[in-house]
Amino acid sequence: MPLDRRSAYVPDLIPESDLAMYRKAGFGHRIGFGQKLGMLVVDMTRAFVEDRFALGSAKMGQVALGAIRELLTVAREIGLPIFYTRMVPFKTRAEGGRWLDAAPGIFGSAEDPQAEEGSQIPLEIAPRPHEPVIVKAKPSAFFGTQLHSMLTFHRVDTLIVTGMVTSGCVRATVDDAFAYNYRVIIPVEAVADRAEVPHQVNLFDMDMISADVMPLHAILAYLRELDRALYAR
Repeated sequence: MPLDRRSAYVPDLIPESDLAMYRKAGFGHRIGFGQKLGMLVVDMTRAFVEDRFALGSAKMGQVALGAIRELLTVAREIGLPIFYTRMVPFKTRAEGGRWLDAAPGIFGSAEDPQAEEGSQIPLEIAPRPHEPVIVKAKPSAFFGTQLHSMLTFHRVDTLIVTGMVTSGCVRATVDDAFAYNYRVIIPVEAVADRAEVPHQVNLFDMDMISADVMPLHAILAYLRELDRALYAR
């Protein structure tokens, strides 16, 4: 199917001249689903979804929170492997690294009760006891963690990526998943950012190259048709 505004995720702010360059390069083809799916919830903590925190955007974050909750309900019924990530305050300067150069106060102090509160996952989407919560120190959920190993253990080849923020940790995670040859699916309603333009532009660019950006209802419909025996094993 030729690349146009109906066949791909192309927000209105992308001019036709830009779209023409992606079309010329041959980008925008669907990657599709593979044999076994897993779900990842990236950094969906209170610090990102509540306005009272410096990183928080309730306007966008709360919408994504509701979509993730809906997706989790169906994914758990089927038995999809589900993984979470979160970031916590850095205890040393070396742990923070370049984060602390770019944004010195990011994630707060390890001694600050509010920073610890902000690093918690909201109760609406709280992980079950058997669902791993990966504490990461860098944008990608794969960098320096066991995520790739655990996905291999479950024989996952298709990863549904949700969470915050689209232009940061979600984007870094999707890029690494693409590098590891996972098929990546992004439910458009289940990711969010602190600002609209980087959210839209990054979704567009990921859809062109590294992922399939899809409406939540289409993903839920696909999940409901899966062979549950595969996940029961």
